[in-house]
Formats: sequence, C-alpha cells, structure tokens
Amino acid sequence: MTAAPDHPPLCLTVAGSDSGGGAGIQADLKTMLALGVHGMSVITAVTAQNSLGVRGAWELPAEAVTAQYRAVVDDIGVQAVKTGMLSSAVLVETVAALLAGTDAPAVVDPVGVSKHGDALLAASALDAVRRELLPRATVATPNLDEVAQLTGVSVENEDDMRRAADAVLGYGPRWALIKGGHLHAHGDEAVDLLTDGSEELWLRAPRHDNRHTHGTGCTLASAVAAGLAQGLTVPEAVTRAKAYVTGAIAAGFALGGGIGPVDHAWQWR
Repeated sequence: MTAAPDHPPLCLTVAGSDSGGGAGIQADLKTMLALGVHGMSVITAVTAQNSLGVRGAWELPAEAVTAQYRAVVDDIGVQAVKTGMLSSAVLVETVAALLAGTDAPAVVDPVGVSKHGDALLAASALDAVRRELLPRATVATPNLDEVAQLTGVSVENEDDMRRAADAVLGYGPRWALIKGGHLHAHGDEAVDLLTDGSEELWLRAPRHDNRHTHGTGCTLASAVAAGLAQGLTVPEAVTRAKAYVTGAIAAGFALGGGIGPVDHAWQWR
C-alpha cells in the first residue's frame, strides 16, 4: 500500500495583491483554503484598492516574480497553478516561460479590467497573452469583456459564446471556460460554457441579485485550480468551482462605500 501524503494538495497562484482583500492573491488563497488545498503565492504586482476602485498599481520586476516562483516550485512542488493579473508583456512572457517548465495543469485567468472598470493589463501585453500564455493553459477563463479584448468577438447570446470559445481555443488552451454571468440574454440565470472544442458543458445557476461580487473571476479560477490539484478532471473541477462561486456570490457582503466582495467562507457560516 502507498502511504497517504502528509500534506494537502499544493496549489500556486501567480497574481496581483488586492489590499482590500476581495480579489487577487487574497481571494485566491481564501478560495484554496476553503476547498482543502495548500495555497502558495507569487505576487506580480501590488495594488492600492478598496471597494471603490484601484488607486494605484506597482508591478514587480520579472526577476522578483521568477525568484518567488522558483523558490516555491523547486523546493515544495506544485500540483496546479493559477495565473491572474500580469500587467505587462514582460510579465506575461516571464510567467509563460515558467509554466512551460512546470509539470502541472495551469488555469489562466486573463485579467484585463477590474470590477470597477480599471485597466489591469497593458494593451501592448495582449499579443503576448495570445501568443505565449494561452498556449500554456489547461483551462482559460475569460469573461465577456476579456473575450472581446482577446478575440474581437462580441457576445450577446449562447451562439456567440460558442464562437467566443472557438476563438479562444484557437490560441492554444486545452479548454476554454467562457463566463457569461454578465449576459443579460440569460435573464435570471448565470450561464458559463466549458468546451475543449469537442466536449461541451453548459453550467447554469441562479443569478443572485447582489451587487457585492468583487473577486468573482479570481475566485472561480482559483477554485478550478484547486480541483485540478486534487486530481479532478477539468469538467469535474469546473462544475465544483461553479457551485462554490455561486454560493460565494449569494453571500457577498457590503464593505466600504462601493462594491463588496464575495464571501469565500460562505460554506462555514
């Protein structure tokens, strides 16, 4: 018999810090804890933000990102990686090269803008995301704005979601998860599409009337990565992640004077 490991599955987030605690590295680590994996972090940028918006952002140098990544992966190891805010072409290329040398599934959340509409990805970095990062992804998780940024596809209905998924898959990820939560055509449902180009899974959940949704995308991508670290298949990991983030959105709470965060601890309350 093989002895059980003496630690939880290992999951690494490569993303920016959110000083308000609702998104970014902070949301990722909370999600990983809630779903039973050991979360580790590589910080790519420090932001000054709160419930009202992003006041400033300071990118870390590529050598600092590389040093953090190598320190974790070379000593501790990793069973899944999630990427978030990579604000410049240099950081995109740096992280893509690190992923290429890592034998673990990668969930790429191509963060373009914050919940408040603040740009978090330089226009000059878009080509690097398409050319270098997306081909390294096991799952890419763009929302509708990010789909439009990356592919030029404007999504207004479910047929458009299929076209968007095809366009994203054209850049090389194994799976595309198109997040349709903002699509008004779905009415009272929040509908996402997961596909690898042959298998297609529609994920439907009630749309909750709650404006406090800061961190939704980070949380979903981290939940998918946590499932992959635990050995789930991509459809299994995404299905569980969808259920988790739906509960977190329903329990999202007011914080400060603007948009509050989803509740990462909703299962425990």
